[in-house]
Amino acid sequence: MDTELPELKGELEYRQKDVAFASRRKGRSRYTLLHEGSPRKVLIHGSPFLVTMNKDDKMEVLTGRSILIEDGIITKVMKASELSQVDLTEVDLIYDAEQRGGIVVTPGLVNAHAHPPMYLLRSTLTFSEDNLEETLKGMARLEGKMTEDDFFLGAVGDFTEQQKSGITTTLSHYGVFDPIDNAAKVTGHEVINAISAVSNSHPKNTPALVEKYLKNASKYHTQPAMAIHYPAKASPAVFKKLAVLQKKYKALFTLHVAETKETLEKSIKKFGEHPVKTLDRFGLLNSRTLMSHVVHVGKEEVELILKRNAGIVHLPTSNLLHRSGHFDYPLFHKLKATKQIALGTDSVVSKNRLDLLTEALQTKTMHQHKKIVPYSDLFNMITAQGAKLLGLPKVGKLLPGYRADVAFWKLKDRGFLPYNTNDPKTLVSNMITYGGRSVRDLMVNGSFVVSNRTHNFVNESNLLMQLQEAHMKLRKRL
Repeated sequence: MDTELPELKGELEYRQKDVAFASRRKGRSRYTLLHEGSPRKVLIHGSPFLVTMNKDDKMEVLTGRSILIEDGIITKVMKASELSQVDLTEVDLIYDAEQRGGIVVTPGLVNAHAHPPMYLLRSTLTFSEDNLEETLKGMARLEGKMTEDDFFLGAVGDFTEQQKSGITTTLSHYGVFDPIDNAAKVTGHEVINAISAVSNSHPKNTPALVEKYLKNASKYHTQPAMAIHYPAKASPAVFKKLAVLQKKYKALFTLHVAETKETLEKSIKKFGEHPVKTLDRFGLLNSRTLMSHVVHVGKEEVELILKRNAGIVHLPTSNLLHRSGHFDYPLFHKLKATKQIALGTDSVVSKNRLDLLTEALQTKTMHQHKKIVPYSDLFNMITAQGAKLLGLPKVGKLLPGYRADVAFWKLKDRGFLPYNTNDPKTLVSNMITYGGRSVRDLMVNGSFVVSNRTHNFVNESNLLMQLQEAHMKLRKRL
């Protein structure tokens, strides 16, 4: 099935024919196109502040920097005064990050847990405002009526909102694959596409379906991965098969673990032990496993997670909204396991907006009565550390050899100013405590996806109206 809706597909084709359309805008554009065609070599020049984790995983705020990018890879990060090192005759596009107050550049943010098609379910938290259980049941009934086109359209809405908040890489955890792959292609987003072998919304899914995508990985825009909804949904046979697939394809495996007391009790009843131990028993607790929520764990489980080098996705807003419980960050800190933690947005039925800066702020405020989470650690969780836990060692930093995923933030903006000029790291604390903001520009894999606050591949006005129409049609089906 061709799930690319005609309106969106037409918009994509139009803008690909004019890939440098943003550079041709008159007046205040920061783009200077030096050669026609799709830019292979891009110079980001004169950023007053470049924020990144360095090669030693320490946060740095560097002043007056330029970045040279070729074929989607960062090749040089230099002082802006060292421009003579660059042969400008070979540069296709120059982005001026210096003028009109300047641009703060950071790595594109990394979202370690999302359910993109559920974007179409925004507003469903009002099924029953005073009864969360009824609301979730109503949401699930509505989700059961979604079509392939709904899944695609929802994912396009989800990815474009993430991109406008600076996210360039997302782990998608859902029961379908193709609509999400098509949505990632249309929006230019980088996605690890984990399809569930055991799914609430798609009960016919099996490990064999998952393997179909894993063995044909080269055919897709997204990177296939494995998932299940939560441990009690799987059988020993499913766990054994997934362990074989993970080893065979070196695949990432993700699932919800101990999110609520109810799901924890179901897992213990079925397997006779905590689900972290169940995963370990079946060989599925390792560096290619990423567990979401992990609210109800104790010292023994955290020590095992650390020993096996497994990853954790903390989702504080979702946990609060759904009354799941409180993630024990102080315990992870005490056991020196915070390097195993990334952050995620979950879906729009678990969070008001799909951005990671507000999730970082929520993490800080939620835990500060017991343990202060440093701003540098929060920044790491949504950039380099998140990428590392997703198995992406060359993502999440602005360093030579890394993928050119870059977020461009206007410095002369509320939330950044005022800052302490004697300590530029206060820009990062300002950025996080201010919370949700929109990028001015966004580069994914060397290509400008957002320019001058406008999405280059998707007509957002048309998209929003399509989402509204599809949402109401979905409600009528219910």
